[in-house]
Amino acid sequence: MFLVTNSIQVHFFFILMGIPGFEASLDFCCLYMVSIVGNTTILPVIRTEPSLHEPMYLLLSMLALTDLGLTLTTLPTGMGLLWFNALEISFEDCFAQFFFLHGFSFMESSVLLAMSFDCYVAICHPLRYVSILTNRVISRRGIAIIFRCVLIVLPALFLLKRLPFCGSRHLLHSYCLHQDMIRLVCADTTINNWYGLITALVFITLDPLLIVVSYVLILRSVLRISSQVENFRALNNCLSHILAVLVLYVPMVGLSMTHRFAKHAPPIVHVILANICLLAPPVMNPIIYSVETKQICQGICYLFSHRQLHQSVEK
Repeated sequence: MFLVTNSIQVHFFFILMGIPGFEASLDFCCLYMVSIVGNTTILPVIRTEPSLHEPMYLLLSMLALTDLGLTLTTLPTGMGLLWFNALEISFEDCFAQFFFLHGFSFMESSVLLAMSFDCYVAICHPLRYVSILTNRVISRRGIAIIFRCVLIVLPALFLLKRLPFCGSRHLLHSYCLHQDMIRLVCADTTINNWYGLITALVFITLDPLLIVVSYVLILRSVLRISSQVENFRALNNCLSHILAVLVLYVPMVGLSMTHRFAKHAPPIVHVILANICLLAPPVMNPIIYSVETKQICQGICYLFSHRQLHQSVEK
């Protein structure tokens, strides 16, 4: 039995759960590469193309930055486990990963909520779109999203860090997650549990609910259009966002249901689902928006062709 509090200066570390069968595997390495390359490609495309300096694409750049941050947060422990069997993570590093991991996860939900409002205004109030969603409004919304996520994650971090850890050091996931770390606390966690529940209700219930409401209003507006071609065009403009929402929330709901109704499932099930939750959005979002958004696809083609032309001229 050991006891660690903030007042006791000892070398304390957590032990992460590896992924049996994926040791030194290229599968997860390829997923990390797809995420990094995909998101770092979208960002310069939006930055260098003046026609993409619109609210929709500025929000997309926020989503790409969030996905990139989420990938880089999980990359050290993920690759360390798979390639070097580095199971240990220090107390401080674990809480740092806790902050950025939950922060970027909540930011993903917040950006998708902002993008749903963008779709709503574009379809239901097209004549007022330019006046409502100006670049200045989008910038303020981005700052508000950052403050929202930081102000929600910080209390959870401080509430957990003040408590003593004792008993087992073993975490059930490959990353430092709140619901996993709190199991190792040997003190009353009532406040932490209530705060975690409220946070989950906000991001797993309220945000998706508001997104659904926005699409109900969009669908009602689209059904009033007599032309089927216009109906299809309007809905097709939202297809990328709908897919991004599904990629984020379906694995998240699956993991929550597993924690709730399959507590006795093998640990590997929880580990794989947790990795899917964290890797699916950063990997799939660049693919979705590159394939479904014509302007992004054209921008990527132009970017690579321009680079090849520049290299050939230098030679």
